[in-house]
Amino acid sequence: MTKIWKETGFVENDAWALPVEGEALPEGARPILALGEFLEQMEASNEGGFGVLIAPADDVIKLAPYLERIALVALAFPAFNDGRAFSHASLLRGRLGYEGKVRAVGDVLIDQIPLMIRCGIDSFAVKNATALKRLAEGRLPGISLHTQPAAKAARAGQGFSWRRKAS
Repeated sequence: MTKIWKETGFVENDAWALPVEGEALPEGARPILALGEFLEQMEASNEGGFGVLIAPADDVIKLAPYLERIALVALAFPAFNDGRAFSHASLLRGRLGYEGKVRAVGDVLIDQIPLMIRCGIDSFAVKNATALKRLAEGRLPGISLHTQPAAKAARAGQGFSWRRKAS
C-alpha cells in the first residue's frame, strides 16, 4: 500500500494517481502523465494543472516552456541505487526555478528522504514498510551538517560550507 507523506505528516485523499495499464483511475483522481504523453497534451491544449512523471532517462529540461502549467512533477526512483531523480529535482528547483509540487515515487527509502527534501522534493509516495513505520513514528533520520547548498535553505554557519547546520 502506498501512502503520501510530507514533512507535515501523511496526506489523506491525495488527488494525484499514476495510471496503471489496464486499470481505471480511482474516481476523482488526477492523472500523472508520462513525459511523452504530457508533451502531446501541451501541444493539443492551453490548459494547466497537469501532473507529469519524469523517468530517470527523461530530459527534465523539456518541461521548461510549460512550468507554469504543471501542478505536480513526480520523479521516478525505480531502485534505491538510481539517483538520477536527485539531479532532476535539483535542475527543476535550481536552474528552472520551478516552485510547484515535486513528488518522489517508486523505491522511496527512509534514509534517502532527508536528501530528497534537500534537493527540493516536497512529497513522497512511500510503499516501503520500514519507511512507513518510521514516518508514522516520526523517526526521520537527520543530517546535522551539510557541505553544499540545497533547494531547501540551511541555517548559515559562519560562512563556511562545511559548517552549515540543518534547518
